[in-house]
Amino acid sequence: MKTLPNLNDLRVIKTRRAIRNAFAKLLTKKDINDITVTELSREAKINRKTFYNYYSGVYQVADDMLVEISESYAQILKGVKFEHNMNRADQLLKRMTTLVESDPEFFGYVFTMSGNQELASSIIELLKEKTKDAMLGQIELESRVADIALDFVFSGMLSVYQHWLTSDRSQKLSDVSGVISVMSFSGLNGVFNAYV
Repeated sequence: MKTLPNLNDLRVIKTRRAIRNAFAKLLTKKDINDITVTELSREAKINRKTFYNYYSGVYQVADDMLVEISESYAQILKGVKFEHNMNRADQLLKRMTTLVESDPEFFGYVFTMSGNQELASSIIELLKEKTKDAMLGQIELESRVADIALDFVFSGMLSVYQHWLTSDRSQKLSDVSGVISVMSFSGLNGVFNAYV
């Protein structure tokens, strides 16, 4: 019987992160269907046996990545107040900035995996749905209006993050997020004023 790795062990965390980052990096170059365990192991600087100690295959790494992003984002949303006339509009973006800055290499790959639109779309849809659920749990807004507003906000926000992650990063991400915050939440406040 196969023994599962202790997920709190520092070596396990480091190896899983190496696999995840290698996977995200490969996704910027090729389709998920073309990534092999051998190639992924080589990129992560581990052997195939070590890979199989953690994952059954490439698609399980993708699933694990989605779960990790989902859990991290759920933590970000905790305590965010979506109110009519949001007075602290910057709180969500500050938390997102902290998340991206905690692992810029990984998020740089995730936000630039243009060849894997299905997986990239899954990540974006996951973030939008979690935001929508949190927002509609606090304010009364039609679901269709929330969808339009969040599509607009997330498209712009992700475009700016992609640009920052692929640039020389001479601007501080917190400054970039501050501008995004003002633009995004000024727009959301307008939606709240018109539709709530």
